[in-house]
Amino acid sequence: MVDHLQLHDLVRQLVAVDSVNPTLVPGARGEAAAAEFLREWLKGQGIEARLQEAASGRPNVVAWLGPQPAQPTGEKPRAALAILAHIDTVGAGDMANPFTPRERDGRLYGRGALDIKSGVAAMCAAVVAAQRDAAKFARPLLIAVVVDEECNSIGTEALLREYSAEAAIVLEPTDLKLVVAHKGYAWFEITTHGRAAHGSLPAEGRDAIRMMGRVLGLLDALDKKLAQQAPHARLGCGSLHASLIRGGQELSSYPVECRLELERRMLPGETEAQVEAELRAMLDGLQVRDAEFRATLRALGSRPAYEISPDAPVAAAAAAAIQETIGSVEFAGMAAWTDTALLAAAGIPGVVFGPCGRGLHGAEEYVELDSVTTCAEVLHKLIQRFCRG
Repeated sequence: MVDHLQLHDLVRQLVAVDSVNPTLVPGARGEAAAAEFLREWLKGQGIEARLQEAASGRPNVVAWLGPQPAQPTGEKPRAALAILAHIDTVGAGDMANPFTPRERDGRLYGRGALDIKSGVAAMCAAVVAAQRDAAKFARPLLIAVVVDEECNSIGTEALLREYSAEAAIVLEPTDLKLVVAHKGYAWFEITTHGRAAHGSLPAEGRDAIRMMGRVLGLLDALDKKLAQQAPHARLGCGSLHASLIRGGQELSSYPVECRLELERRMLPGETEAQVEAELRAMLDGLQVRDAEFRATLRALGSRPAYEISPDAPVAAAAAAAIQETIGSVEFAGMAAWTDTALLAAAGIPGVVFGPCGRGLHGAEEYVELDSVTTCAEVLHKLIQRFCRG
């Protein structure tokens, strides 16, 4: 049985530790203090955890519980189950007193309360409860609190260089729904190339910003086309949007260059290469229609979409644990990307699950504390199913 008072207290303590991602907010404190606090908290509960440096001053917290099976030379330790949650948060923005946890009407407010320090606490409380159940784990459990999920996922990448697992559950806010699919994304930069000239000499100048206007019109049409395609049952349609744009030198000159950065949200089965080909065909078509048009395309990075069958062993086990705890289970998709896709690429099937709340990345973020308790109880049951033999 999970200690609910201990669990809620841990959520409050974690929210009180600033762990804003320093890649997102230059000069931010980062995850080190939160990681050190959590390692000491686990040690106080009789759980030995280590700090694994994903980058200088940015450590994961990793604990291995149960037997260490003999591994063939060169192979990574493989757990029966891995549970992951991230400790970094986005910036405070205009949130008032972001690291002062405030409780009202069963909700805990503060930066990271929902995303996803509540999940970190639920994981830790579930492991403590599982340790009390019996003296030993029959099969190994890996728990990891990772850094940098909000940006480049260097924490999960570092974890996967050292460990593997038969199955995984990733903690993210899901309203207690079992997420078995999520979208991916691909980022691109389009640069239109003009010709610099004095603003009084139109015969000599070529306007790169007006060229980008044509690109924006076609991107708008492409987004509408995506919205009209047959939707994925749990994820809807793919989409794209223009994220950043800049160009020009001064008012009296024809702009020599305009740069646009865009994001394309992808469904399972779609790839970065397909999206790039689609964008190149669009730009090539513009050049065919106008010999003066010049543009280049550059890929900036991508993460794949993810999907697992609800009948897969880890999904079925998680559904059974949710059913036993709540009385019903709802399979769902998630528009946001998660580290589950990285695990799948490493051969680890996984699902996403987590508590209820609102205000992700917003000025008022909260988690419903009862849902954190439910989340911990589900994790406790999952650990029993996978690791008790």
